[in-house]
Amino acid sequence: MFYLRQIPTFEVLGISFGISKTEANDTFHNWRKIFRKILPASLLEQVGNKEGDLMIVQEILTSFKLIVDSLEQPIDRPSDNEEQKKLFSGKKKQHTRKSQVVSLPEGKDIIDIKVGFPRPTADINLFREQQVFFDGQQTFEGDKGYQGGKNITTPHKRKRKQELSEQQKAENKVLSSKRIFVEHLIRIIKIFQIASQRFRLNSDVYNEIILTVCGLVRLRIGTLVL
Repeated sequence: MFYLRQIPTFEVLGISFGISKTEANDTFHNWRKIFRKILPASLLEQVGNKEGDLMIVQEILTSFKLIVDSLEQPIDRPSDNEEQKKLFSGKKKQHTRKSQVVSLPEGKDIIDIKVGFPRPTADINLFREQQVFFDGQQTFEGDKGYQGGKNITTPHKRKRKQELSEQQKAENKVLSSKRIFVEHLIRIIKIFQIASQRFRLNSDVYNEIILTVCGLVRLRIGTLVL
């Protein structure tokens, strides 16, 4: 928990708890596997092994407009040239991985999360991949990056040489006030430095680590009962 929150070196972690660097490393990797096993990262993962429960949850969710948003995190530069090109973010001018969160209104739970995508992957394409795990009638709300998606409400976009009407501006403001809750949820995820600072562990455990953090966030906000 201390490592996920503060990401010290394993040498510092060992000193903090009176153990060796090697023992600190082994203990962390042992417990990350346990945490990942007992802390579902999302509601859909939590019920995913029970088809009947999953179908019931999917149906109940259609009563809500779910909120979708993405986040990205810097990673160390890959040694492989092709991997470098795949993960380089022109916008951030560094190598990153992107994740996408679907939440309940007011950020009350993480409904689904997909992690570890290359930064050049467009938000709308991630959304289309994620959308197949929901009921066909499920509705969503998102930012301008999701314009053109099915069953998703996005802000009105100003056309060239035209201004938005007062009604469109008002609707954009209402939508923004709803979407801010998923941004708050992402902020809670990023309180864990392992999910916001440059990722220094082996890239093979990236997805597992971020999903573990999401499980801890669900436990913290009271949506996951052990």
